[in-house]
Amino acid sequence: MLRPFLLASLPAAVLLCASPAAAQPAIRIQGGAPVLTVSAATPGNEPAPVSNAASQLRYRRQSATSKVTVTTACPGQKFTLQLVALNPDVGTAMPPVTLTDGMPPRDLVTGIPPGNPPFGRCVLQYTAVATFAQGNSTELGPDAHLVTFTLVAQ
Repeated sequence: MLRPFLLASLPAAVLLCASPAAAQPAIRIQGGAPVLTVSAATPGNEPAPVSNAASQLRYRRQSATSKVTVTTACPGQKFTLQLVALNPDVGTAMPPVTLTDGMPPRDLVTGIPPGNPPFGRCVLQYTAVATFAQGNSTELGPDAHLVTFTLVAQ
């Protein structure tokens, strides 16, 4: 049995700077929306977690210290999905965030100082975790997340 996890990593909330030099979005996802598939467990074991780190988050440094937050919408969510920012070149990665439908925004990268270079980047690592008791997506259907990243003052 396969348990696909479909993720839609779209910056639904994008802040734009007003100056001509800031014509590019404050946040951009590079690498597309990952799809994670958890295979059925072997008898007596839970399915192994599956990770995908093929996407990057690019964020514009602001005039004051800022942070990136994350939230998700996944009506009818059945499985566990975690997200962590890996190796931010500007700012500090927070511990992994468990993405839950309708959750309030949670910090992903904090302490992003103003300055140069104008952009920071990090790798987005999604990890899908399922248990035998949660069933499988063949019978229940996949989870489709709309993940929203927001750049805000800290």
